[in-house]
Order: sequence, then C-alpha cells, then structure tokens
Amino acid sequence: MASRLYQWIDHRLKLKPLEQTLLNEPIPGGASWNYIFGSATLFLFGLQALTGMFLMVYYVPATDHAYDTVQYIQHEVWGGWFVRGLHHWGASAVMMAIGLHMLQVFFDGAYKRPRELMWVVGIILLAIMLGFGFTGYLLPWDQNAYWATQVGINMVGSVPLIGDFLVKFLRGGETLGALTISRFFAIHVAFLPAAILFGIMLHLFILRRVGPAGPHDEARAKAGSETFYPRQVFMDAVVMLVVFGIVSLLAFSVEFPLADRADPSDHSFIPVPEWYFLFFYQLLKYAPGAWGPLATWLLPTLFFTGLLLLPFVDRNPERHPSSRRVVLGAGLGFLIVVFGLLSISLRDLYAVPKRDPSVVRGIALVQQFNCKTCHRIHGEGVNVAPDLSFVADRRPDRDWHLQHFKDPQSVSPGSFMPKFPLNDKQLNDLTNYMLTLRSE
Repeated sequence: MASRLYQWIDHRLKLKPLEQTLLNEPIPGGASWNYIFGSATLFLFGLQALTGMFLMVYYVPATDHAYDTVQYIQHEVWGGWFVRGLHHWGASAVMMAIGLHMLQVFFDGAYKRPRELMWVVGIILLAIMLGFGFTGYLLPWDQNAYWATQVGINMVGSVPLIGDFLVKFLRGGETLGALTISRFFAIHVAFLPAAILFGIMLHLFILRRVGPAGPHDEARAKAGSETFYPRQVFMDAVVMLVVFGIVSLLAFSVEFPLADRADPSDHSFIPVPEWYFLFFYQLLKYAPGAWGPLATWLLPTLFFTGLLLLPFVDRNPERHPSSRRVVLGAGLGFLIVVFGLLSISLRDLYAVPKRDPSVVRGIALVQQFNCKTCHRIHGEGVNVAPDLSFVADRRPDRDWHLQHFKDPQSVSPGSFMPKFPLNDKQLNDLTNYMLTLRSE
C-alpha cells in the first residue's frame, strides 16, 4: 500500500530525482560516526521548533500573564511539564551539538578551501542560536529571567556608538516591561526562526555544491567513497534516537523550576545565566574597572571575527592535524580557558548555600517589623513573647501561621501582637520562614 502510494505521488511530483540527490550523495572515505553531529544539531533544532509551537498554544507574552501561563503549562496542562522540559533541555543539547560539530569541522580542517563559505554560514548560525538562548530566557518572566536579561541588556549598552540605540530597541522603553517581553517573544518565535531556516538551507545548499570534506587521512580518503544511504542514514538515525532518549529522560526526571515572579524592586536577587554563557560572565569578573565595559563587547567581537576569518587566515592546504599544530594548539588553548572558567563558575555557584528566595524575604520582614524586640530566634532578640526558634515544631500548620499574621487575636486570644499591614506575598514569605524554624 505504501509503495503504491509513493509511486502515485512520484508519478505526479517526480520524487525519484530528489531521492537520488538526497540519498545517493557520495561520502569520501565512506560513512562514519564522525559525521553525525550536523544531523544531531538539525534534529535538535527541529525538536526545539516543535516543542516551542506547542508551548505557544498556552503562552501569553505579557508581563501580567507570562509567569502564570508558564505555571499553568507546568502544572495544569496535560503533558505540559514534559514539553517544557524537552524545550529546556533541548536548548542545552542543541548548543552542545553545535559545539561538537564545530570541533569536528575544526579538527578535520573541513573549513578550508573550497568550504570557506559553509564555515562562515555555520558561524552565523551559532550566533543566531545564542540569540535564541538570550531572547528565550526572558519569556518565563521570573526573577532569574528578569535580572539575567537586565544584566545582558546592560552589557549590550556598552557597545560604542550604537549601544544606547540597541538598549532602547530591546527594552522598548527605559525599563524592562510589556514592550520588552513582546519584542523578545517576536524575535524568538518569528525573526530568529526565519533567519535560521534561511541559514540552514544555505548551509545545506553549499554542502551539496562543494561536497563533504571527507576524512583528513589521505589514505582513507583515497580508499573510495560511499553513498549517504544506507549506512550514514542509519548512523544518523541511531544518534537522533539516542539524543531524543537522553533529552526525554532529563525532561522526565529533572524538573526545571521557576523562580518567583519577576520583581523589578528586588535588587538583592542575583541571577544565574545559562551554562553556555557562564564562562563569559566569569571572565568579566577578572576585567578591572574601565576594562569591564570594554570587555563585554570587545571579547565577543574578537571571538566571532576570529572564527569568521579562520579559513582565510589558515591558508595551509594540508588538513592532517600533524601539519596544523599551531592552529590546533590555539584551539586547544581556547578550550582550556573556556572550560577552566566554566569550572570555576560552577564551583562558585554550588559553593553558595541555596536558600528559597521567599524565605530570604521572610527574614527581611522580621527585621523590617522589629519582631525580635519581642521574640527570640536562635538566641537573638528579647524573650517577652514566645520563643520562635523552633516554632514550626509546635505549629507546623501553614494556615495557622497565615491566619495568625492576618489577625493574631483570632487564633491566640489575649495576644498583644498588633496587626501588621502585610499583603498576600508578605504573608506567604513570612509563613515560609516560620516553617523553616525546626529543631532538625
């Protein structure tokens, strides 16, 4: 049945020439697991596009709805948590796949003539993917998204001549707000997808015109070629299945939590960027004084300029690693610096004790309302009213604490504790702090 349907379509659309073009492409040296990274990257981009479309069904790009709709997707929509997990972990996976693909091309010297343009398009695709990561980070509109984006936009503002214009364009005003999230959403789901689709098609078109580079080992390259189908297709399919399995396992087992709703007035929050930006943030810590703003735009400019000019600077026609020791040594040195900075940044992050931001705000409220003038907490304060050091052991009921802070006399008749002007968020924060005060 399927064969007859294919023949019926082929008779009208002439698919066999296209099939031969796609599947019968000769691969110098034969099929290899070394060539699977490009296909893995393309597959992961497709996964990001598909999961992103499903998320758009419920997501509302507005400051008063974005956070709630992400929460709704995560907790109420059937399978929403899994789709969001696929999108989150898929973003990390696609960045890793791009990095491995670039390393394979760099190590094999596949950027050399006549493939310079394919390398240049690949670097532009890398920049676009980083743009996806930056614009998508704001969309949940939680504290981490808001303040990490604030830092990123301030860095953009350090670009000479056009920095102020770029900041106003991205923000849509003087501060992050409704226009900011609307513009980031439009860039993330419309402008960048259009750009990357054109770039991918151009990348594949150039590949078809110049052909695969093949192995850098001349003996293996001269051993003959092999068509893309069936062995390379099988290898690519296996890798896609494995990658999808790993991303699905992460989405199923490791939830990506939201921080609290974005609060522009909370300047104490310290954001953490995605892991593929961490090494750069760590590097900026070592840029003293006036060098800081300069490094924010100069270093990325030098990095991408160096990558774009690599095939035109490295004009040695030899592709074997033994003939390219200087270039490969420079690349190895760069990787050592990047992974060294990334390791330091991760070490510092995990060394900081993690505490619920709501609990931190509850502690601040205790200080703000001078609660320790009557209560003692772990040896600090006056023991006029009950000691709160282990209050959660005596009162583990959340509703009791909420009602007590709203109206102390309603649950503790005769209490001289006054009613404090607390909103719902402050009530919740103060209660969360009280529930941490346990003997264990």
